[in-house]
Amino acid sequence: MKPCLIFDLDGTLVDSLPGIAASLNRCLELHGLPGHSNAAVRRFIGNGLRTLVQRAAPSGSDSALIDSLVSLFKKDYDQSWKSGTKPYPGILNLLTDLQRAGYSMAVLSNKTHDFTVDMVAGLFPNIHFHKVLGQRDGVPQKPHPAGAFQIAQAVGHAPETCILIGDSTVDMETARNADMPAIAVLWGYHDREKLIAAGAQLFIEHPAEL
Repeated sequence: MKPCLIFDLDGTLVDSLPGIAASLNRCLELHGLPGHSNAAVRRFIGNGLRTLVQRAAPSGSDSALIDSLVSLFKKDYDQSWKSGTKPYPGILNLLTDLQRAGYSMAVLSNKTHDFTVDMVAGLFPNIHFHKVLGQRDGVPQKPHPAGAFQIAQAVGHAPETCILIGDSTVDMETARNADMPAIAVLWGYHDREKLIAAGAQLFIEHPAEL
């Protein structure tokens, strides 16, 4: 049986940093708050929307401000993500080849579930993913293994016959918590040193190496 390949989304399949940063900065501006460079926002990504906003807001911001920024971001990003998001070079060819070879594929992201589903459908309309899961209310997000286990069950695989592929320390921790092998990609938002510290052992520098 071929392994099931579980992909992270942001920083792994798609470069969404420009769109996330632009939307985030527009929301901060509406509150009269300073924005951030793409390089700074790169460090904020990976732990879900609320954490993204908390990292971008001034230290000590109250929950009302965070709630407002989260709400503003959802509305803005829903209308604007397409202009700042694209698959990484080589990703579409990789997914096409894997699909032809008969691999089961899935997506597991800490991006809000609706955005995850819309983005995958919009950018990869001809690729069949057996399961696409984003952050959902009532379900722990990565690095908790709940989402990874749901995907394994949905595709009929034991966790050890799935491979989690991602760019972040969160993905490496998720794989460890789910007892799944992992492959770290080096074109995303976390550096090799941080990935090694999170337990990464296998690395690829280009999608074709997968």
